[in-house]
Amino acid sequence: MKRTRLTSTLIAACGIALATALAGCQPAEQGRVFGVTFQTMNNPFFVDLNDGIREVVEAHGDRLVTLDAQFNSAKQLKDIADLTGMRNMACIFINPVNWEGITGSLLQARTKGIPCIVVDAPAKDKDLVLSTVASDNVQAGRLAAEALAKVKPKAKVVILHHSVNKACIDRVEGFTEVARKSGMEILETQEGKGRTDEARRVMLDLLGRHKTLDAVFPINDPSALGAISALESTGRLKDVSVVTVDGSQEGIRAILDGKLLSTSAQFPREIGRIAAEKAYDHLAGKPVEKDVVVRVELITRENADAFLKK
Repeated sequence: MKRTRLTSTLIAACGIALATALAGCQPAEQGRVFGVTFQTMNNPFFVDLNDGIREVVEAHGDRLVTLDAQFNSAKQLKDIADLTGMRNMACIFINPVNWEGITGSLLQARTKGIPCIVVDAPAKDKDLVLSTVASDNVQAGRLAAEALAKVKPKAKVVILHHSVNKACIDRVEGFTEVARKSGMEILETQEGKGRTDEARRVMLDLLGRHKTLDAVFPINDPSALGAISALESTGRLKDVSVVTVDGSQEGIRAILDGKLLSTSAQFPREIGRIAAEKAYDHLAGKPVEKDVVVRVELITRENADAFLKK
């Protein structure tokens, strides 16, 4: 699902192309500017997370600049450099494309006295980060494996990973911990990159090579939708159980349609709100926790209606 409203708003506000906008668009003198860079905005999870940040920032009379790295680590580094160069920049929120790859950018922001808060997916160099606000991703993976174990305790599973993202690493850790205790066999782990198109391609390949697989753990809802598409196209959906993490509306509808067994719900708007509140606490001179862990909750057919937006 394409979501261009946020970046389009920035372009419209400046009246020029995005690259020129960051260099030439000046914030209002009476308000502070906050920046956020997401690994992608082509995912409703990050749209909701951004909305959570924006609501708090705008309630304080300030402005949020939102940038989309499009899963490109080099672009994200440039985006962070652009944000650190903006006048009145009070704080930068970062959702890392590569959890090991933003050290230089964090150092650059620190040199300029700009605090950085990492959201959703932790960064490796936590000492350079004011605070990390993220879901309990290990628990999210555990919940997925527990849901699968109830129907297929000896499942033969493939995992669709996104191994440059620490949140996904944690999800796989939690899933693997419970899966092995249950007696499941993990046949293979492949890179699905957190995207529907890539997950579909990889899943088709795995189906061709593992005739006995009867379950798959994609690390997010978009990957799960790609896996489901591959299973549908090969007539294997009824035989293969899919469990995942996110709790998106698309994922919930897939559960209600009988295509997805479970998704471990995150609360992205809550993550964004908390992160923004921590930024304002810091700017007010209040102490801020180094790590804030946000709850997760399992969604299955039994409770999916309660999570579906009417």
